[in-house]
Amino acid sequence: MNVAILVAAGQGARMGKDKLFLKVAGKPVIAHTWQRFDESRVIDEIIVVIRAGMEKKFLAVAKKFQFQKKFQIVVGGAERQDSVWNGLQAAPAGTEIVAIHDAARPCVSEELIASIIKHAEETGAAVAAHPVTDTIKQSADGRLIQQTLDRSKLWAVETPQTFRLDVIRRAIATARAKKMIFTDDTAACELISQPVRLVSSIAPNPKVTVPGDLPFVETLLRKSK
Repeated sequence: MNVAILVAAGQGARMGKDKLFLKVAGKPVIAHTWQRFDESRVIDEIIVVIRAGMEKKFLAVAKKFQFQKKFQIVVGGAERQDSVWNGLQAAPAGTEIVAIHDAARPCVSEELIASIIKHAEETGAAVAAHPVTDTIKQSADGRLIQQTLDRSKLWAVETPQTFRLDVIRRAIATARAKKMIFTDDTAACELISQPVRLVSSIAPNPKVTVPGDLPFVETLLRKSK
């Protein structure tokens, strides 16, 4: 069984409002994301991790858009890592692969979901990513450049990030025991020396973070219809 965990417990501070319920291409952002996994042929069940008190709003979205797959609504924690942990604890018996995805990335494709799950089955962990094409500078104080990094070795990671359930549970449990907090689930895998396969994300898969992201996301969603 393959389970998608949609991480939807953030505050959306940089947006200034609850970005998941902003309408884009005729639907709330969360409805587009949820639908991608609801329609995916390689996902069996969906867990949506939310902020406390938001249950009715998410259930209303599920009802309005008539999602077909079995789902659970789970309350998240103080940090993203805590929310992912709560989602993992809710994974049903028989779960083999979990696909952890930012609920604010509504453009993820079926092809990427299927590909990244396949690589997680083979390697134990896999992450959607794209090669860095900009010149990247390092600065300790945010004012002066220290050095230029070799971009040929740099990748920008996205979601989904997929794992065998036992692997990611062990990785995050290790991080929690060490009181380490990561904003990226694959970073926890580095603690347990778990190899993570990079899966090239060719199609745009942006995250809605600031208001300026919405027009681009709208264009992508309308093109994919």
